Amino acid sequence: MNIILFDGLCNLCSSSVQFVIKHDTKAVFKFASLQSEIGQKLLLDNGIPITNNNFSSFILIEDHSIYKESTAALRVARKLNGLCPLLYAAIIIPPFIRNAFYQFIASNRYKWFGKKDTCWLPTKELIDRFL
Repeated sequence: MNIILFDGLCNLCSSSVQFVIKHDTKAVFKFASLQSEIGQKLLLDNGIPITNNNFSSFILIEDHSIYKESTAALRVARKLNGLCPLLYAAIIIPPFIRNAFYQFIASNRYKWFGKKDTCWLPTKELIDRFL
């Protein structure tokens, strides 16, 4: 199972999840917010401590492996439809460069895109995609 853990309070993160849903025509991915009980359980079950720093990360659990930040995003992109898989070519950029860019955006995401008071809730049609 492929599970995306995301910051459910972040407008950018919620929009990114909606983008993935739209371009994941095979319904490969399931989702959980990092703030949810199941999200925190998945973190602990996979040896990731529950910290505020991890709430700023995009985490992919794919075939029992854990991917974070830019690597997680690129691995998701390669399984989407349209031109999204072409983004995976950026995997050749060294992770310290990719993740520096990722962390810059992550550290400014609330300032630039805003923050919700509560996590985004899926529609009835999408509820089965969320854990």
